[in-house]
Amino acid sequence: MDDNDVPYHKRLKEPPVQNITPSTSRGTYNSTYPLTPPVTTKVGIKYRIGIVSDMDHSSKSKTEDFTWISYLLRGYVVWNPVSNSVNVFWDDTKPVILKSSLGESGRGMELSEMIVFNGKLYAVDDRTGMLFEIDNNGVIPWVVLQDGNGRVAKGFKCEWAAVKQQKLYVGGLGKEWTNHEGDTLNLHPLWVKTITATGEVNHLNWHDNYLSLRSAIGIEFPGYMSHEAGVWSDVHNRWFFLPRRCSKERYNPDLDEKRSCNVLLNADEDFNNIKVTYVGEITPTHGFSSFRFVPGTSDRIIVALKSVEDAGLTATYIMAFDVTGKIILEETKVADFKYEGLEFI
Repeated sequence: MDDNDVPYHKRLKEPPVQNITPSTSRGTYNSTYPLTPPVTTKVGIKYRIGIVSDMDHSSKSKTEDFTWISYLLRGYVVWNPVSNSVNVFWDDTKPVILKSSLGESGRGMELSEMIVFNGKLYAVDDRTGMLFEIDNNGVIPWVVLQDGNGRVAKGFKCEWAAVKQQKLYVGGLGKEWTNHEGDTLNLHPLWVKTITATGEVNHLNWHDNYLSLRSAIGIEFPGYMSHEAGVWSDVHNRWFFLPRRCSKERYNPDLDEKRSCNVLLNADEDFNNIKVTYVGEITPTHGFSSFRFVPGTSDRIIVALKSVEDAGLTATYIMAFDVTGKIILEETKVADFKYEGLEFI
């Protein structure tokens, strides 16, 4: 029998599949974190980190049709437990360009957060609601998150991500969606998504949780608090949030760029007990966009990104501090565009 006599589907030769989504069978979970083992050196413990960009309209590729891009920049955080110091070093090579042909209304790959979950590295797109796996300097679509309660055609505007009890939590701005006059259009950003290791999505109404967070510093509607940085701590058994914007005034798109805040909020699981800590001085245009606890510090030391969007100008800064608000590393400029996702990789 020659090849022509063999059915076509049997003649197809493909490499064996090593990883099929969903990637985890029920009952197993890969808790490896960070993905790269830290290295102890003379100057401290060296951790691999990465940050991803959200370039808004500039994410559209200038060289390829129907393609959107994000930059992945890698580096190291070095923590010295003796001197309690943190230093950050970036790779000398250019950032990796992550590409995707998936967009919504002409936009895509506006990656707002990056997170390790179930032994893999993921990033979320705040335009399409797509959750991408980052693999071999490329992206693989895994789960798409819809806005609001999940019964909405528009993709979820993902802004922060955390792992809690082997589930991935993805949240949005945590404020009412308003028009330019500050009038409420919908409450979709007040929902949070949970994703299991097998890709099952549930939609949680966090309306009361978000309102409790902003009430902790005396903000009530039409004032607002917007979130882009949230983490669950197994050590403290509490939620930690670094709000991007805080205002007791009605939302205004122009004034919003100068309403950054310097507040670290931490709440118990039910958001009944909320503690407020202030971190440094306010720079009105510098708002928190992502943070992670440094591994091995008992969730005591935080490394955070701050993003700037001011009259068309953008920038990114990185800093470190502890949970009492003590500054360990002052704001240090990273780039002249927006990196909004940080993770120990």
